[in-house]
Parts: sequence; C-alpha cells; structure tokens
Amino acid sequence: MNAEFLPQRIQQLVKNNQYKHDQYQDLIRDGGYMPPNEELIIDAVTALSMGKNILLKGPTGAGKTKFAETLSSLFQQPMFSVNCSVDLDAESLMGFKTLSYENDKQTIDFVPGPVTNSMKHGTFLYIDEINMAKPETLPLINGVLDYRRTITNPFTNEIITAEEQFGVIAAINEGYIGTVPLNEALKNRFIVIDVPYIQGDQLNKLITNSTKLVDETLINLYVTLSKDLITAVEQGKLSEDAASIRALLDACDLTTFIPPKRAILRSIIDKLDEDREKAFVQNLADTLFD
Repeated sequence: MNAEFLPQRIQQLVKNNQYKHDQYQDLIRDGGYMPPNEELIIDAVTALSMGKNILLKGPTGAGKTKFAETLSSLFQQPMFSVNCSVDLDAESLMGFKTLSYENDKQTIDFVPGPVTNSMKHGTFLYIDEINMAKPETLPLINGVLDYRRTITNPFTNEIITAEEQFGVIAAINEGYIGTVPLNEALKNRFIVIDVPYIQGDQLNKLITNSTKLVDETLINLYVTLSKDLITAVEQGKLSEDAASIRALLDACDLTTFIPPKRAILRSIIDKLDEDREKAFVQNLADTLFD
C-alpha cells in the first residue's frame, strides 16, 4: 500500500520514517484498511512518526488488525504480533530458554519472543486484544511503552533498549467477554484512536476490493444489511459479533457460490448464541434477500 491518498505533509512524514530492513520482509503486511475518514490514518501515522504508541479501540470486526497491517505497509515496517489471552506470560512476550547441542555438548539457548525481536530489530509490535491479558502480566512491558523504551529480560538479565524505528500498536475490544479494563498507568502510555465500523461507500469499496463478489446489486444489499446490523447493535438489540465486518466479508465471499441467506446463516447467524438474536438477523436477511 502507498501513501498517495494522504496529504502531502503526511506522505513526507511516512517517507521520512521508513527504514529499509534486511530481515523479516515477510512480516511487512499488505494493508488494505479503508478508513471511514482519512483522519484516522493521518493521526495514527503522526503518532507513530513521533515515537508514540497507539491504541486502536473499537468493536470486534471493525478492522483494527487490518488498520495495523496498513500502517505496517505504509511505513514498510515488519510487524511482530502478540495475541493476548489469560494464558499470556513472560515467555510469550520475551522468549524462552531451550536445550540444544553443540559439538556433542549440551547448551542452553534463548529463543527470542516478539517483544525482544521487535525491540532489537526496530520493527513494529502489534499487541492484539491487550485487555484480554491478565493485569499482572502487562506491567512487565511498561518500560517498553514509555520514554525509556527499555526492558530487562527476566530470563537472561539482558537490558534491551529498543532501536529507533521500534513502535507499538495495540488493539482492544471494550466490554467484550473475557476482557478487563486497562489500568490508567497502561492506558496513559498510548494515543487512543477510536476505530468505528466502516459503512456506506467505504464498505462498498471494501467488499469490491476484498471479496470475490462482483454483483453490484448484491454488494449494495450487503452494505444495507451491515447498516441495519450496526444500528441494532447500537440499540442494544444485538451483540457486537453480529455486526462484524469480517463476518460480513465472509458472507460476501460465500455468496459467489451459495445463496446469500445461507451465506449469512453460516457466516453471521450461526455464530450468535441467543435464539432471539439469530431470529432477528434471519428476519433482516429474509427482508433484504429473496
């Protein structure tokens, strides 16, 4: 992805902060995020260029991961990833020790984790669903996220200071099952960017560019379906899962081979837990698709 759609001064900011990496070219993502307004990209680019961490906040399926991948593409920055869960521990972040053999002698090697790799090589670090991690785990990387950009590896006692191009992008789904509120000390280390669902023309373009569906009539119907689902979520009639853009794109792909209502059933309805919500979405599908 290039930066041509951005204002000239932001294009220059991107260019000034690009860095040629000899390693990990396969970790430079393809991008493809289409923001509801360009200010989202401009603000994220500006913050990262100034060495700030950014926190992408929004509902599930709104495109936060694709947003992060687009930033990786714009800056031509490899991006290591951490997927948070209640099982996340120091080894998942920093790496682990393992036994190996050299000249028939047993040795102990350290295999670096995503935090160690991204700091040492000056790449982006993407922390997905950061509020899924146990509160006692994340303070380990507080020093990584503030002006120090330094951490002591608890397994090797090595003091690691991040290379200049290192940057952190995190994402959260607030209020999602299994999440915990971020403490203020952690939240204050981020610039927060609210990522809403994309709708209207942007969603039409995303479906056209990201799925195999080419029928303009069907694409417009899916845009309408998405709008109705988002409205229902905002009114408290549906959970956020129902309005996932990711799930909608899956339905669009399936529609190239199976009827739309069955594609919606497989991609959206069957993922819901409550019969009331399933019936609601089914009714929307029956209304829009013959």
